[in-house]
Amino acid sequence: MVTKLKRQYGSGLEANTYLGQNYLVLDPSITHEVLQILRDEEQFDYCVDVTAVHYPSREKQFELVWILYSFERNERIRVKTMIADGATFPSSVAIWPTANWLEREIFDMFGVSFDGHPDLKRILLPDGWRGYPLRKDYGIIQQDQEWVQINLGIESGQ
Repeated sequence: MVTKLKRQYGSGLEANTYLGQNYLVLDPSITHEVLQILRDEEQFDYCVDVTAVHYPSREKQFELVWILYSFERNERIRVKTMIADGATFPSSVAIWPTANWLEREIFDMFGVSFDGHPDLKRILLPDGWRGYPLRKDYGIIQQDQEWVQINLGIESGQ
């Protein structure tokens, strides 16, 4: 599979294994296409998770990670790509409907937007919440205290 993908995408694709876990690191320009191929041709028919990691000191601050599973092959693979703060990424909901709420969680917690998502809005936090709590530079205690005071009219327990 990796040989075939490398032939097709060349240097935009890097394949590694860490502690028995296989993963691909992809250039953002090919990631959506490769995700489609993994489902259609390589039988990774279940999207276990989509998440993000924030690295504030990097030029491309966000690493998007898909964890995929193939029932046919009994195999997992992770797919990673890096995007800059403020960049959007194509939604994978059309590939795996389970990505719907997972992408909403990334939007809610990290502020990453997904183009073509059918209902991209907050899923865990109230609509008026400012900021994105899973970013490493986010001041959660200050935000919680402000939100509780404004919306509940009490002092926060933080």
